[in-house]
Amino acid sequence: MAKPIAFKPVPVDFKADLERRLEKAPAEHAAALLQALEVIAIAHREGVLDLLHGMIGAKDTIAAEIAKYARLPEGVAGIRNLLTAAKILTELDPEVLDHISKVMSSATEEHKREQTPPSLFELAKRATSEDSRRGLSFITLILSSLGRSLKT
Repeated sequence: MAKPIAFKPVPVDFKADLERRLEKAPAEHAAALLQALEVIAIAHREGVLDLLHGMIGAKDTIAAEIAKYARLPEGVAGIRNLLTAAKILTELDPEVLDHISKVMSSATEEHKREQTPPSLFELAKRATSEDSRRGLSFITLILSSLGRSLKT
């Protein structure tokens, strides 16, 4: 009959391993530790640590208040709206948003340079440009889709 192979795993001292890693940490992560200490010092100076300490101490009260407001119809609607807004934001292309932001900044600067409001003729002339028609087409497509969704 076959004899079983004797196997005895080598015991691992996790505490000694952690102590060894802790001893090496200051040398290996000096820059990160200094940065973390600076962040903690700024948080202390600005009162953020006091705020966090208070929040931790009042966690039961805070959780009870959040739960109380979350049960209200307005709370449920707010949570649903927040989730829907998050879904919409995840579907937006960051490059398009960056482009829109730049365009808005440019338009705001141009608007600030206008001394007087444009005349109706100037507005009509501006609205008939190819770029304006392209923008109006996009806006009307959005409005059509919105109106279609409101029908149901």
